[in-house]
Amino acid sequence: MTDPVILASGSEIRATLLRNAGVPFSTVVARVDEEAIRAALELEEASPRDIADTLAEAKARKVSQKNPGAYVIGCDQVLDFDGRILSKPTDPVEGLAQLQAMRGKTHRLLSAAVIYKDGEPIWRHVGTVRLTMRDVSDAYLDDYMTRNWDSVRWSVGCYKLEEEGVRLMSKVEGDYFSVLGLPLIELLNYLTLRGVLTA
Repeated sequence: MTDPVILASGSEIRATLLRNAGVPFSTVVARVDEEAIRAALELEEASPRDIADTLAEAKARKVSQKNPGAYVIGCDQVLDFDGRILSKPTDPVEGLAQLQAMRGKTHRLLSAAVIYKDGEPIWRHVGTVRLTMRDVSDAYLDDYMTRNWDSVRWSVGCYKLEEEGVRLMSKVEGDYFSVLGLPLIELLNYLTLRGVLTA
C-alpha cells in the first residue's frame, strides 16, 4: 500500500477534480494566515507567481508536519491584473468593480501546487493561464453579479469558468484545470511517477 495523499485545502472544486480523476485522498484544511503572508510578500514586492507558490507551500508544510509519510498537496491561486493581485471580493460592490476594471483586458491566473512529504517539499508547479474578458455592458455585469454572487464570492476575479463566468471571456490561453485552481495533469503525472497512482 502506498503512502496516503492529503489535500491541504477546503476547496470543493479541487477535491472534486482529484475525486473525478480517481485519486484516493483525504482532506485536512491548513490553518495558515494567508492574508498576513500575502501582505508581507507584497511589501517585499514579490512576484504574483512567487506569492502563489509561497502560499501553496505554507499550507502543504503546515499539514505535512502533523502527517508523516503522507503526500500533502498545498494549493493557492492568484489573479494577476496589470501587475497587481486581486483578492477575493468582500461584497458584490467590490466584485462588480473588479469585473468592470478587467473587461476588455487580459489577466493571468496563477495556480500553484506544492507537495510535501515528511516536512520537506518534493514537488512544485505553477500553472499560468491568460484570460481575456469581453467588453461586456454594465447592465450585463449587474445582472451577472445578482445571479451569481453566492457562487462566485469565494473566487478570485469573481467568476467561475465552469459556470456562467465563461460567458465573460473572449479568449482563454492555457490549461483548463489551472483555471479551476489545480494544475491537475502535472500533479497526476508526478504522483504516477512516484508510484502513488498506478499507470
